[in-house]
Amino acid sequence: MLIEIIAIMLGLFAGTMTGLTPGIHINLVAIITLSVSTFILSITSPIVLIIFITSMAITHTFMDFIPSIFLGAPDEDSFLSILPGHKLLLRGRGYYAIIFTLYGSLTALLIILLFTPIFLFLLPKFYPSIQKIMPFILITISLFLIGSEKNKKLWALFIFLIAGFLGIATLNINIKEPLLPLLTGLFGSSNLIIAIKQKTKIPEQRITPLRNIKLSKDSISRASLASIIASPFTAFLPGLGASQAALIGRSFLNIKDQREFLFLLGAINTIVMGLSFIALYSINKTRTGAAATISQIIPELTLNNLTIILLVIIISGLLSFILTINISKIIAKNIHKISYNKLSAIILLIIIFIVLIFSDPTLEGKLITILIFLTSTSLGIFTISKNIKRMHLMGSLIIPTIIFYLI
Repeated sequence: MLIEIIAIMLGLFAGTMTGLTPGIHINLVAIITLSVSTFILSITSPIVLIIFITSMAITHTFMDFIPSIFLGAPDEDSFLSILPGHKLLLRGRGYYAIIFTLYGSLTALLIILLFTPIFLFLLPKFYPSIQKIMPFILITISLFLIGSEKNKKLWALFIFLIAGFLGIATLNINIKEPLLPLLTGLFGSSNLIIAIKQKTKIPEQRITPLRNIKLSKDSISRASLASIIASPFTAFLPGLGASQAALIGRSFLNIKDQREFLFLLGAINTIVMGLSFIALYSINKTRTGAAATISQIIPELTLNNLTIILLVIIISGLLSFILTINISKIIAKNIHKISYNKLSAIILLIIIFIVLIFSDPTLEGKLITILIFLTSTSLGIFTISKNIKRMHLMGSLIIPTIIFYLI
């Protein structure tokens, strides 16, 4: 029992680091964990490693709104929080915005617990039928999301297609960890370079007591329902993440209130992660980096494994809620004193180092990795500069998936 508790605590620490550090994605830590898994498994059991990964993944979903709101440095799952969150930040209410995402993530724990039996029953029954029309569903959703861009639909389509071509090229090159330079460039380094260029300055923040940060029962019900409707899309549709699900959910129930939307984002972010483990068990499909890593450790999850994962989700989620409140409060009090330019530059150097370390060991492999990294970073910068939602960069995964199912 002690080793399991230690694994949860280490997961909390790792998830906090990935959540708070712009550009360092949870998938990066998952890849590192997998690369040293042989050594770890020589001294402990696979379930301990799974507990660590689950705890880290859930903690990350609570923490990753802090950099997206306070620093304007999101990953691909939290970037939609920039607009409502940034508005509140500029009014000195960044902490206020964070709390609404936390309320959503906390509610997500209950939703995951209550709806797991339903998902376990429905996913295996419907997935074979859905699989037959998978490419057409992905095309329809992609067109819907591209159409959500106001006055920039052609640019969104262009970026989606270019990202798709880049994804196809990358996945067809025989190098080690091809997704690492691709996704790190699209969603990590590109954002850090923009942040350095913009010389971000944060106004002094005020701390609103929790008792004064409220959402009506109707708002909670509406946002929760939207998350329940939209999140399952990610369980059976590869390439779709929390950001796409959030836009789908918002459209279903016409959510416009910024507090409701932040709540919705928090809920979907955590539900999507939880669902990825359920999908791994019920249909043996991986939809997140964390689930993919677990599938490499234990090829076939048992019901007992899933029960442990669900228990870890609840425990780490509750602890993350408390931890994130306290960390966000500390950051809110001190954020205006931090040189974000220097922080971004240091993180960028670390990312480049990690990409090179975990790339193909051959000189040719490293050169190809650098080329992919530079190309994806350039596309990410271009997307941000055109003020296009970065979810369209997920075309790098969606288009190869569509082609795979069509042929």
